[in-house]
Amino acid sequence: MLPFRVINQKTIEQILDMARVIEKVEQAYTLKAQKEATLFPMVFHEFEPGKADMDIKSGHLTGANIFGLKVVSWFGENTEKNLPQLIGTVMVLDSRTGAPRGILSGEHITCMRTGAAGGIGAKYLARPESEHLLLVGTGHQAPFQILATLTTMENVKKVSVYNARSYERAQAFCEKIQEKLLQMVADQYSGQDELRETYTKRCQIEFVPVENIEQTTKEADIIITATSARQPLIKREWVQPGTHITCVGADMEGKQEIDERLFAEARVFVDDVTQSVSVGELETAIKKGIVTPDVIVAEIGEVILGRVPGRQSAEEITIFDSTGIAIQDLLTANLVLDEAEKLGAGTVVEI
Repeated sequence: MLPFRVINQKTIEQILDMARVIEKVEQAYTLKAQKEATLFPMVFHEFEPGKADMDIKSGHLTGANIFGLKVVSWFGENTEKNLPQLIGTVMVLDSRTGAPRGILSGEHITCMRTGAAGGIGAKYLARPESEHLLLVGTGHQAPFQILATLTTMENVKKVSVYNARSYERAQAFCEKIQEKLLQMVADQYSGQDELRETYTKRCQIEFVPVENIEQTTKEADIIITATSARQPLIKREWVQPGTHITCVGADMEGKQEIDERLFAEARVFVDDVTQSVSVGELETAIKKGIVTPDVIVAEIGEVILGRVPGRQSAEEITIFDSTGIAIQDLLTANLVLDEAEKLGAGTVVEI
């Protein structure tokens, strides 16, 4: 009999905090740079084009003795069935024995690790004194991007928020986001008074809805795009010297959030070269012949390790193309499993 732990979303939300997830995602990037982590080819399948699809991301972390996968499905008509459109599951196995460690709900893990990636991009590539974050997108991922950036960038004083389809949605988001962030901090750092106080203070800043994206782009120090766009929302002419941009929305062929011409002028970093070139923000720029894959300076793990310099001057434009990689999910899920074992949380079953 092989016992393993099954953990639902509520338990995961109680266990994870953003600071520790950032540490785990950094570890994932550095293990990859040290050749102690491997990604397997992505699997994507459409059950009904434009209505239902799924993808599988998987990998092996020799540096953590685990391997596994994440399956994410999107069924657009699920809302009519009172079901979520997006459903994700993470499976973690011991790479020394092949035995399963656990099966976990994937939604909160994905949100936290994706947010962490945005915070890490800013930490290593933005100017340290950056004060103004522009967030493009007001979807489910948006609060996690803000919380992670406030965690890594202590000088941020203003967050501007843009929704390409509706200024009213940006307004509504800004009216509620501070309260949401404060609740996230209270929940994540329950029992950790010093950390809770630190991040509570960082969340008490200005949140401003954006109508004029061109003007705000010109004023922003950090830009994070987290949308499903297939046309650029940020134009090259608007981006000022010294700006850092992290793109997290492009994770599938055809998606695009920023002007492809920006890649010819920026210092470019990625989480995984293969994914960025084939399905990331870089895809369009390469297909149009504006740049080649050689424009990529390095994967972000090389920067974290100090092997490759990130930003080299205050005037540089930097871009982090974050497509999302399985080893982020696996290390985050493994953290949940370790903590759940200590707490006796989740349900242990046998196969």
